[in-house]
Amino acid sequence: MFIALPLHLLAAIIWVGGMFFAYMALRPVAATLLEPPQRLPLWSQTFGRFFPWVWAAIIILPATGLWMIFMEFGGMKNSGGHIHLMLTLGTVMILLFLHVFFVPYRRLNAAIAGGNLPAAGIHLGQIRRIIGINLILGLITAVTASAGRFL
Repeated sequence: MFIALPLHLLAAIIWVGGMFFAYMALRPVAATLLEPPQRLPLWSQTFGRFFPWVWAAIIILPATGLWMIFMEFGGMKNSGGHIHLMLTLGTVMILLFLHVFFVPYRRLNAAIAGGNLPAAGIHLGQIRRIIGINLILGLITAVTASAGRFL
């Protein structure tokens, strides 16, 4: 628990915090200051730097979470409802990220490389919507993790 819990928390903070920053701070400023020819590569390169951290998080979070469930709580049957909810929401978040990475993110990069800015804008919009959903799920998961056993 001494190692698993801090790693679990750091991975969640990096992933959810990164989404919060991108969605609530970077997105509005980029939309205001930059035209699509500059904005689209900005997002592609930003994701290129952020997504490796997300990959690390989606490895660390289930590994440490499941380790704590089975080694500390004695399995799912001994875990509270908030643990079940965290596991469910985390799984949905991971699946949404995998979709973003393998579908619209790859299409965004291909459209930018091919100079097709309208298509790149469509793919960026898809990524934005899914990240917005994942951000909400991540915030709910964080509240569940910290306060769930008291609810």
